[in-house]
Amino acid sequence: MHTESQKVGWLEGIIEAVHDGILVIDRDGIVQIINEEYTNITGVKKEQIIGKPLVDVRPGARLPTVLKDGKPRAGVFRKEKSMEYVVDMAPIFEKNEIIGAVSVCKSIPEVYQLTKELSKSKKRVSQLEKTFGRIHQAKYSFTNIIGKNERLKKMIEQAKKAASSDLNILLTGESGTGKELFAQAIHNESTRNRFPFVPVNCAAIPSSLLESELFGYEEGSFTNSKRDGKVGLFELANQGTLFLDEIGDMPLDLQAKLLRVLQEGTFRKIGGLEEQRVDVRVIAATNKDLLNMVQKERFREDLYYRINTVHLSIPPLRERKVDIPDIISFLLEEQKSNPGVEIDLEAMNTLQQYDWPGNIRELKNAIHYAINMCENNEVKFEHLPETIKKLFSSPDKQIRPLQPLEELIKETEKKAIINVLEQTGTSVKGKKEAAKLLGISLASLYNKLTKLHIQI
Repeated sequence: MHTESQKVGWLEGIIEAVHDGILVIDRDGIVQIINEEYTNITGVKKEQIIGKPLVDVRPGARLPTVLKDGKPRAGVFRKEKSMEYVVDMAPIFEKNEIIGAVSVCKSIPEVYQLTKELSKSKKRVSQLEKTFGRIHQAKYSFTNIIGKNERLKKMIEQAKKAASSDLNILLTGESGTGKELFAQAIHNESTRNRFPFVPVNCAAIPSSLLESELFGYEEGSFTNSKRDGKVGLFELANQGTLFLDEIGDMPLDLQAKLLRVLQEGTFRKIGGLEEQRVDVRVIAATNKDLLNMVQKERFREDLYYRINTVHLSIPPLRERKVDIPDIISFLLEEQKSNPGVEIDLEAMNTLQQYDWPGNIRELKNAIHYAINMCENNEVKFEHLPETIKKLFSSPDKQIRPLQPLEELIKETEKKAIINVLEQTGTSVKGKKEAAKLLGISLASLYNKLTKLHIQI
């Protein structure tokens, strides 16, 4: 059991530890307690006031009024000689009876500093809200990635597995293959989907400005800097995903700072003194050969392996032409202003035989162009962009009717088997060697010879 004197000693210790000025009066208005901070703020010492009526020592005190009416007061400005401070006052109750009152004082310089910090925080929140309003939120999911291509389906499966982790991801592929679409889908599939998805194109921002975009800066860091500083994209993406598109164009010196954030989870604003901690998942993308850039010392090797924890290589459209009709159907359905548009067979065959150097992006632009050029809601060969039409205008590049996929596979298999048998021979030994080269069993080879009607 603790004695009353021990409890009083603890109470006095607690009051002395408080960084604000404390004064307590009893039900009769007699000062019972003040702490050292009260003396520092008001200039009144303990021996001048303890055990005396507060109104005798501080004639203008309003705490006795609180004692009488039981109503607390907040933010009361007081000035005693050269001392200025702000007081909060409240009654002390015991069993619904007022047994005293307490005042808590803060010096004006401290109040000013707190007000300044509060104002700075409000401006920062306002800046965050404005910036957040401009941020491109992730609106695509894996259901928006259209395709039957086996390589694409494998990429989607790997991406879904990676989404459930916090591993950094590197997306590679030609321009226009849909790297940001994958990044958004991964974000929406992850546990971070309630937080921001923040994209930044490292190639679109001048290298001199990219650092301030990513990490922000403090007020007055450099000439023409914003008065209240700038919130960086890393800070904005906290708990969410930062998508670094075209990371191969990031300057080497900035790569070092990015590596540190990925390793330590902290960064420092330009002109800042304090480290800020962030929890950000990075998805990087590029259409460049980063490993080749590493060998040429144009990209940091340590950063390459840091962002390349999961590597997803998105196939170009020319390698998945079987998906073109489905993608076109999706693009046509998106056209709310031109419903019911159809594409005739010649135009569709042309679109499937074109190699699409600009990939999905080029296909989307071509469809939008054709829709606006066509008449009676039917897209024909003549309505396609000139860059596509001119490739099929010469006699040696006429449009070939497309075969069904199953027939194409059979024809390709047949040619491959015949070519191998021509090398190995058609004896039993030759067929065994052919099966080995084709990566199938001898029994499978005999089945294919019969099924494909191969005469040997």
